[in-house]
Amino acid sequence: MDFLQAAMDVSLCRAVSVTPAGRSRMPLSIRGGRIGSSLAARAYRLDLHDHLLFPGLINAHDHLHVNTVPPLEGRAPFPNSYAWIAAFRAHFEEPAVVAALRVPKALRLRHGALKNLLAGTTCVAHHDPWHPALDEPDFPVGVLRDYGWSYALGWSDYGPPARSSFAATPADRPWLIHLAEGTDAIAQAELAELDRLGCLAANSVLVHGVGLREQDIDRVIERGAAVVWCPTSNRKLLGRSLDPRRLCAAGRLALGSDSRLSGARDLLDEMRGVLARGELRAGQLLGLVTSQAARILRLPSGGSLAPGAPADLVIVEDRGGDERCGLVGIERSEIRAVVRHGVPRIADPDFAEWFDVAGMEAVPVTLDGRPKLLARPLADAALVALEPGLELAVAHRARDLAMEAGQW
Repeated sequence: MDFLQAAMDVSLCRAVSVTPAGRSRMPLSIRGGRIGSSLAARAYRLDLHDHLLFPGLINAHDHLHVNTVPPLEGRAPFPNSYAWIAAFRAHFEEPAVVAALRVPKALRLRHGALKNLLAGTTCVAHHDPWHPALDEPDFPVGVLRDYGWSYALGWSDYGPPARSSFAATPADRPWLIHLAEGTDAIAQAELAELDRLGCLAANSVLVHGVGLREQDIDRVIERGAAVVWCPTSNRKLLGRSLDPRRLCAAGRLALGSDSRLSGARDLLDEMRGVLARGELRAGQLLGLVTSQAARILRLPSGGSLAPGAPADLVIVEDRGGDERCGLVGIERSEIRAVVRHGVPRIADPDFAEWFDVAGMEAVPVTLDGRPKLLARPLADAALVALEPGLELAVAHRARDLAMEAGQW
């Protein structure tokens, strides 16, 4: 079947659905790959007693193609991202970096997407030029489309110029730029420069924002713009991050993992760190990676379990306590299932029947030592080999190697 085509109607029963708007014990219907408004009479019924259902997460900032590139160690903190970029140029000559970049870009993009999917992310904002691999029907996650972007004000060598790119972006579509990624005067001056260029508006999405001062945050909120917060990357490269509270309270903040070149392993890792440092509460974090991210990135049906939304779900065990902490604060291997367009993509082995009735072959794997089932289109040996902690089960790996050698 088509990778994105749900084969049947599904009824998820006795679970608690959790979103930033609240909770519900009503059965969740999946019809044609979307959340249904009513239960189908002949739906496949899945009893999920003692489980929680969350919308698929939205990663508001990543560079999907560089998640296998080794980071630059031991040189931080940098005053701004331009100093980091300059230092990294020499790093490109390191044998491990050269080897990582020899992997075809299409495969590296798929790996970055798989990395996200394994942690419950079903949509990503990829801050780089479009690539045909992103259009493949079996691409592991949804990717933000129909947006404008520039890389950064101070690095004109890469990406479209800010002023012309912003002017070409419709007002109802997001426009993305790295901004104020630093702690020095250069970073602090960037918001005013962006405004002078006429590029600060309600659809402006400013990635990082570490150098924003209080008056700058006032201006961002007044213009209806937004910031994507990447705290792990900021701390690793710059030594600190921004205070997220005012932007979060104003609904002008989303969360991004950035790539592993500088950032967290994934969004779950990012959220655990924020929670441990006490910077935001679990409910606030859930909003940053679902409904708030969807609003900022102009994804009208994203981050939701409302009828008509794509059936992109994360299923976890209900362990009691604050239900929002059932997802915020856990490890990726603790997720019971990640569902995209109504079909499981990775899940615990006891979800095997759901794979079967959906017509999706499931391949046994281990994720961080735990047994899982992975949808066959994602179980390519070359792809799996790029992700630390993910391994094909021995029998399937042997079969794949035999097929590659023409012996099967």
